[in-house]
Amino acid sequence: MRGEISVESDHAARSKFADQIQARKGDALTIGRQLFDVCQVLDSNPDLESDLSDPSRVAADKQQLVKDFLAGSGADPLVVQIVQDVAGRQWSHSRNVTDAVEDIAIDSALDAADAQGTTQVVAQELAWIRSAILNLPQVRTNLSDSGARSDERVRFFHQLFDSVGFTEVTMVLAEHATADLRNRRYAETLAFMILKTGHHLGRRVVSVTAAVPLTDHQIQRIEALYSKKMGSPVHVNVVVDPKVVGGLRISAGKEVTNMTVAAQLSHLGEHFGKQA
Repeated sequence: MRGEISVESDHAARSKFADQIQARKGDALTIGRQLFDVCQVLDSNPDLESDLSDPSRVAADKQQLVKDFLAGSGADPLVVQIVQDVAGRQWSHSRNVTDAVEDIAIDSALDAADAQGTTQVVAQELAWIRSAILNLPQVRTNLSDSGARSDERVRFFHQLFDSVGFTEVTMVLAEHATADLRNRRYAETLAFMILKTGHHLGRRVVSVTAAVPLTDHQIQRIEALYSKKMGSPVHVNVVVDPKVVGGLRISAGKEVTNMTVAAQLSHLGEHFGKQA
């Protein structure tokens, strides 16, 4: 949870560098990769993270800390500027410094996808990965195993997905979720990235859970229905989960419509249970 101060600081930092990152076009992915590396450094060094968010330290002091720990790293000058700017702002919690760096890293990766014309594909591929791991408990566990070394989880990720042929941006985003767990479940991080991608596309995200993949026609019908209902374009994120048996579970913001067979059977069970 981010406090109001952190939300304002995060928004200000992202807005300040948005034009500069977009101007880098496809090279914005380099910025994203390096910012993800910074996230991993901060997450593995809580003392440094705490120093950079310490309200009692002047901004210049914290910005010098950034310069020192990035010295010799080969970081792009824009990356150094971004992290220094983030460190110079006020934060409600030390973790929120890293949250902001991660947000800008994701923005950068999606800007690169925009330049490559693949942003919609990235959203679909992230949804495909999330659906795949939801149905493979052991795979999901391995990718979320905080007891394993980061490089081991990344190696396992590449063994699973390198042959699929995902776009470069999808691979960078999904690999970050693998390398730097950030005290989150792997599927949770993918859902977070899908939501961010939907916002980046200027669309609200509608999540649909089904027992089998939906056809393009079905997805288009849901998009049309919910775009009209919500008054803005939507991106449909499909999650395949055989456990729902049949039907659909549609989540749009706080509104959830559960028309799955599994839900109906559960309701029947509760009904007969009360009569017994």
